[in-house]
Amino acid sequence: MHVFHKLEDVPPGFGPALVSIGNFDGVHRAHSYVLKEIVERARQQGAKAMAVTFEPHPVRILRPDSGLKLITPTPEKLRLLEASGLDGVLLLPFGRDLSLMTPRQFAEEILQKQLHAREVHEGYNFHFGHKAEGNVETLADFGREMGFEVKVYPEMKLRGEPVSSSHVRKLLSEGRISRARHLLGHPFSMLSTPGRGRGYGSKYTVPTINLSRYEEFVPRDGVYVTRTRVRDECFDSVTNVGGRPTFGAESFAVESHLLNFHPIELTPETEVEIYFLQRLRDEIKFPSVDALREQIARDVRKARRYFHLLKTA
Repeated sequence: MHVFHKLEDVPPGFGPALVSIGNFDGVHRAHSYVLKEIVERARQQGAKAMAVTFEPHPVRILRPDSGLKLITPTPEKLRLLEASGLDGVLLLPFGRDLSLMTPRQFAEEILQKQLHAREVHEGYNFHFGHKAEGNVETLADFGREMGFEVKVYPEMKLRGEPVSSSHVRKLLSEGRISRARHLLGHPFSMLSTPGRGRGYGSKYTVPTINLSRYEEFVPRDGVYVTRTRVRDECFDSVTNVGGRPTFGAESFAVESHLLNFHPIELTPETEVEIYFLQRLRDEIKFPSVDALREQIARDVRKARRYFHLLKTA
């Protein structure tokens, strides 16, 4: 998959293209459905399948006080987009110039002239251009004028819940990790590097690894069944998200207890990714470290049973 970091990076001969524009935060099932459609249709037509997205997320520029945390930071988003089979992603730098571009300018400069769009596929609530003045009806009008077709998708719901980035974020903030995973179509994950105390400690019955400071979306504090990827190797794990109140003054950490551990080399740059599978319980302040150790042993037993059932299913 080609990643173009600005409009000028797109080669003159690129296209014709079938395009979808959006933030794609989470790359959830509704995103995946649209992307699957444009990939299949592009193959049939001998065209390119293309996603247009933004860096940074426009909300961070337009409403900097919003404190928006991303479900999928850009590197992870690009990996998920690549898995969909796209030929390319245009990662537009979102700043003043782009924010002032009118809907017509956006359609003309980006879709018509640069990408040679043949079809544009968008959700029903899509808006674009300065002050979000353009919508799917505006886009369809431009399409008739500029030679591209617009396909609009209705809201997707699963078991009555909307498949949207904002709703996934709400579920994660409530600790409803399994439900969020269903709407995403893949486990929610956090990608970073090892934090302080990068070595492995066994005083709480199993080796542990801490995630370094993480600036994006973190699920509700608690204990989760997870898988932890260290470079190219995955370990079954139990992960605690929270302040570790048993140890006195709270200090937020994301700490994974590795179940099928063997010694491996870690550096400050080693890639560590935690995939969240199921919530076990809230974080609790225990009366003693011994009581915490006993609870961790119970958490580990539950996690081992989860993975055993997963393998036998």
